[in-house]
Amino acid sequence: MGREDQIEEREVLDSIFPEEITDISETSYRVSITLDALEYDGDEREQPVICLEVSYPEDYPDVGPNLGISSPPNAVKHPRLDVQEDRDLLMESLQLAIEENLGMPMIFTLVSALKESAELLMTERANAIQAEMEEVAAKREEEENRKFQGTAVTVQSFLEWSAKFKKEQEEEQLRAREEKESEDKKKKTTKEEKKLTGRQLWERGLAKGDYDEEDDDALPAVEKLKVAT
Repeated sequence: MGREDQIEEREVLDSIFPEEITDISETSYRVSITLDALEYDGDEREQPVICLEVSYPEDYPDVGPNLGISSPPNAVKHPRLDVQEDRDLLMESLQLAIEENLGMPMIFTLVSALKESAELLMTERANAIQAEMEEVAAKREEEENRKFQGTAVTVQSFLEWSAKFKKEQEEEQLRAREEKESEDKKKKTTKEEKKLTGRQLWERGLAKGDYDEEDDDALPAVEKLKVAT
């Protein structure tokens, strides 16, 4: 294993990443990795890109490559991935892959491992954001529902309600009875007025002509009779 193996691996990588790989020197290069970030409502950012910098030591692949992780120049900081802050976590994810692949070309495996690790990190953060949003929405809904919930019924509150209800019922019955008595009184008065004798009609000026006391049932002609209603 030696320089020839390194050159051969580099040629294979060039066929896999024709647009993503850039030489830095004869023994080092940079691979740009576009991450498939989990999107959520309102997120219209471009997918983030990280770069894996590879430098071959003389004994590679019997020893691990020298690696570095960076962001592309002028890259916009992504809210769920910060290469500066997340570099140590990402490098840890590569260390296991290096140990498992010593003695064989491993750069493609490392690129895949880095991509997977970074995407998993962003997914966990996106899920945390979504969970927080759902928790806030649930609390808001709970507060809204609480506005429409009645007071819990207790024995004391039921007895108070029952007494109030009975009182209202009794008052309503009393009011209805008084209205009925008043209506009955009006009807009685009207009925009595309709049964006035001839003498009463004549005395009240409701009849014209002469009134004969001997024939009280003989009614004079009634000129005009107003009946109270």
